Amino acid sequence: MQRGVAYGVMAGALWGMVFLVPRVLPDFSPLLLSAGRYTMYGIVSLAAALPMGRSLVKRLTREDLGALVKLALAGNLLYYLLLTAAVHMIGIAPASLIVGVLPVTVTLLGRRDHGAVPLARLAWPLALVVAGIACINIDVFTVADSTPVSIATKLLGLACAVGALACWTWFAVENARYLQRQKHFSGNEWSVLWGVVTGALGAGLWLVVAVMPSESLQGPLGDERWHTFWMLNLGLAVGASWLGNGLWNAASKRLPLTLSGQMIVFETLFALLYAFIYDQRLPRPLETAAILLLVAGVCWSVRQHADDDTSGAASLEEKAQPSVH
Repeated sequence: MQRGVAYGVMAGALWGMVFLVPRVLPDFSPLLLSAGRYTMYGIVSLAAALPMGRSLVKRLTREDLGALVKLALAGNLLYYLLLTAAVHMIGIAPASLIVGVLPVTVTLLGRRDHGAVPLARLAWPLALVVAGIACINIDVFTVADSTPVSIATKLLGLACAVGALACWTWFAVENARYLQRQKHFSGNEWSVLWGVVTGALGAGLWLVVAVMPSESLQGPLGDERWHTFWMLNLGLAVGASWLGNGLWNAASKRLPLTLSGQMIVFETLFALLYAFIYDQRLPRPLETAAILLLVAGVCWSVRQHADDDTSGAASLEEKAQPSVH
């Protein structure tokens, strides 16, 4: 369980970067950002798959392929399209706030899975998480914005963030259940396969880009901006997508679903941290309170699982041990 928690925290640190890149590249549309990121992810994953490609293909079933396509569409392409649109329209903090509700939504959906602590036992830890999210919410909507945004744009941005939340909630639950159900792929192998499928779908987005007017996808851009675009997408492909997904799959194999859902809160915390660094400022009092409440809620949840599920977690770790390299 301790290793599973550590993997979940590291995955959150890498995933937090996905909120920052749209902020750094506001002149690229969500469609271009998604196509660039996942094309690079597909190339990286294909390179990682080549040494074991024959073995992977032999073990790959039609059910696996169908699951990979559905997970890649919901958890990667559609999620990132909606997330980048939300960051462009309402900023990192509100977008990460809404996606930060994931620990609550995933816990609620996974409460009947094997190894889950009864929901009543998680009431107070979840209350701390909700209180932390409320603090961020109050801060975001009471602090004056230096760049005014229309109400319609804010509402559309909020809708995109909620859509991203829905995509990731479904993905997190289904991916964790499928990983615990199938035994013929390790977490690393599953991440590589997932990346190859996502890359194929991402390459298909360039066909959509080709038929759309260029002015609707980006502003006037020079070679330097395109170089930055590809370098940042390569960083996301290697860090957030390939390594981050591998760490998350390793965590999912070791943790009950209600606890792995709690680990997603670290994506929000790291996204906020990166936003503070990029803005060159310290967190405001309500933001600090939110971070403390979110961490306290997760730590409390970990303790609840450690008390009730020590033997079950040890069994999960023993079974998953050979699959992580």
